[in-house]
Amino acid sequence: MKILIVEDNKDNLKLFKLIVESGGYTAVLARDGEEAVETAKREIPDLILMDIQMPKMDGVKAAKILKSEQFTAKIPIIALTAYAMIEERYMLGGEWFDGYIAKPVVCTCSLIR
Repeated sequence: MKILIVEDNKDNLKLFKLIVESGGYTAVLARDGEEAVETAKREIPDLILMDIQMPKMDGVKAAKILKSEQFTAKIPIIALTAYAMIEERYMLGGEWFDGYIAKPVVCTCSLIR
């Protein structure tokens, strides 16, 4: 399984990559929305973990583009978000995102010391 991780924060990107690869999955990386769209079209991942607040193109716009393209429309996209309010999380559901992971992410696995 190939997972595209889209995150502009270097430390968060490293953490998500470690988590994905420790699960035996292949991690593909992008650092902004524009790069995410290009990479998803080229790699056709099985899942996308998408940060929301990024430079160049935010995660919502990138998700809208990917969900409107024939070859990427069915790829599940999980929002990575620091949005704390229920109303803000609600806007991430439905049409563009298949779920969300709240940030900051706390990893207590044995791989991180």
